[in-house]
Amino acid sequence: MTERPLILVTNDDGINAPGIRALISIMNAIGEVVVVAPDSPQSGMGHAITLDSTLYAERVYMDDGPQIEYSCSGTPADCVKLAIRELLDRKPDLCVSGINHGSNSSINVIYSGTMSAAIEAGIEGIPAVGFSLLDYTWNANFEASKDYVKTITEQILNNSLPNGIVLNVNIPNILKNAIKGIKICRQAKANWVEEFDKRKNPQGKDYYWLSGKFVNLDGGEDTDEWALEQGYVSLVPVQFDLTAHKFIKNLNTWNLND
Repeated sequence: MTERPLILVTNDDGINAPGIRALISIMNAIGEVVVVAPDSPQSGMGHAITLDSTLYAERVYMDDGPQIEYSCSGTPADCVKLAIRELLDRKPDLCVSGINHGSNSSINVIYSGTMSAAIEAGIEGIPAVGFSLLDYTWNANFEASKDYVKTITEQILNNSLPNGIVLNVNIPNILKNAIKGIKICRQAKANWVEEFDKRKNPQGKDYYWLSGKFVNLDGGEDTDEWALEQGYVSLVPVQFDLTAHKFIKNLNTWNLND
């Protein structure tokens, strides 16, 4: 590229989260950066969008970096929509989302606000990637992630991505010299076995806290869960066409029009 690429940065942990601050610093070395991120944590929002209330986007100055930043009252998907339609002068060359505090591997991609922001950009034809570190703590150390984030970002810019494909990158929470490299993977077959902790409030009304256990049902050695357990950065290409193409032929044998 003859000019520095325009990079849209967003996340789901909020604009002041250490993960997005680390991501912004990496992207500033690669291109011109505009940040549009939620004004508060939006983890687990999936691809929710705001329909029944107003949206706000306020120009903010979080540090002395060269990036332009907006704090948005909406969801991660809202942030991308608003950025593209209202806040940017032109279509970005790339959208990067994260660095998320916690895993978005396997089935977690469905629930993830981080990945939904990247997917929303992909729907708009923008190359996009979501980055996550397997550390849920607010004070997570992102130093080991930085070289991998930079490498993958530069490779996307150099090689582009097919329409309909975004990348889901997860980084193990281990020391940099213990990471074995990047492993291209498929999404593991896994799910949450969920429980609800039922309690009563002072007025006697029932309420519930969601909890659960993550269960990996996949013994394959080509999955993101396997790669992360072995000390690799996992890279999974994700498509947002949810059609089960293999089942169409079977469906055509059903007596649906009699």
